[in-house]
Amino acid sequence: MTTEYIDEPARRTRVHATTEVLVVGGGTAGTAAAIAAARAGAQTMLVERYGALGGIATDGLVILLLTLDDGAGRQMIRGLCQEITDRLAARGAAFFPPAGKWGSDDAALVEHYRRWGLVWGSGPHRVRYSVAYDPEELRFVLNEMVREAGVRMLFHAWGCEPIMEAADAAASRAGGGPRDDATAPPHPQRITAVTFQGKQGRFAIRADVVIDATGDGDVFAAAGCSFDLERVLPWLWFRMGGVENVEQAIASGGWYFHTLGDGRVLLPWGASERVSRKIDATDPDDLTFAEVECRRQVMAEVDRLRAEVPEFRRAHVCDVASQLGITESRRLRGDYILRREDVDRAFDDTIAVTGHWTKYDARYAIPYRALRSSRIANLLVAGRCISVDHRVHHATKEIPPCIATGEAAGTAAALALRGGVAPGAVDVTALREHLRRAGAIVDFPA
Repeated sequence: MTTEYIDEPARRTRVHATTEVLVVGGGTAGTAAAIAAARAGAQTMLVERYGALGGIATDGLVILLLTLDDGAGRQMIRGLCQEITDRLAARGAAFFPPAGKWGSDDAALVEHYRRWGLVWGSGPHRVRYSVAYDPEELRFVLNEMVREAGVRMLFHAWGCEPIMEAADAAASRAGGGPRDDATAPPHPQRITAVTFQGKQGRFAIRADVVIDATGDGDVFAAAGCSFDLERVLPWLWFRMGGVENVEQAIASGGWYFHTLGDGRVLLPWGASERVSRKIDATDPDDLTFAEVECRRQVMAEVDRLRAEVPEFRRAHVCDVASQLGITESRRLRGDYILRREDVDRAFDDTIAVTGHWTKYDARYAIPYRALRSSRIANLLVAGRCISVDHRVHHATKEIPPCIATGEAAGTAAALALRGGVAPGAVDVTALREHLRRAGAIVDFPA
């Protein structure tokens, strides 16, 4: 098929704002990045295409933090993720096992927490430090943390393309010379601004450092970075209320869990074998198919439950996720690709560690290099699109490690600005120490 094109005339783009750190994407990774950058002293702006923070963790109704431990009772993720959990718990909006139960193989305890969706994968199982929470409460907590940090937020603006220039040109204007960096590509570039589309038209935001937290790697792809692209099976989670005897309903073996709220269950529906084909989550045609098909099948499941499961006969739909469940799309090919064989390997530039939500005793250290590409001097990446292979992605895509990489990226951006260097030249020892002081875990626990 021949592709048709339209030639557009050159145009001027209005500059909406100028900031030191620009975070594109307000999911949990982007929100953490913005909070960390602002707390570290950087003028920070956070831009999100929808009208709320949290992404898949709120609008996607994936309302489980899986997981903050390694399956053996050792906490792996703390920092901002723990602060978020503590704030939710203080509002009575979180449920999780106490520290003394983490790693327990007591069958009754394991089953109790499994019914809350906090234990996954193949056994033999142990109690995990995972968290169930209320999505509206998480929206509120994230809003408050962003506001308290002094981040400037902008909703309902869709990131388009970065505006690029040669990195050496920027250095020359700042009074420096060309970079003498043997590890950098022959012609490194930098992003001077990112363009966005809103109801009032197209505009740009200038920034010194840009953090791509879009989940799909929209910024780094448009900037010309190398990446891998996976096709995935989509799904939608939903909640139902008015369920009679929730405990009995779950005990009957259905695919649903306890969630916060009386008579309410969480259904991580979208069992992948029911969707007819995998999709490219960057293709609007594929996304349209997935939106329509997943909603059709969710309602078919609602009808089936009412007809076949006695406890659901008077149940109602509370809400269906407003964002598709997309586990993977683009992944950066950065300065280091974290691979499956790196399990339990420590790095000198580790900025976060994580367990695996379906496996026990599988631990990954995430190096700072997995958040960078030397092709773009002032770009960092956070969240599920960082530089890992397909197998490690199953561990790093979850909400807690996304928060951890976001916290690291935001902190690194602020330290780069403070030191007058590109993010790739940040003193990693100082970065790791700053993260430690903020409560993050940057080494494997003993």
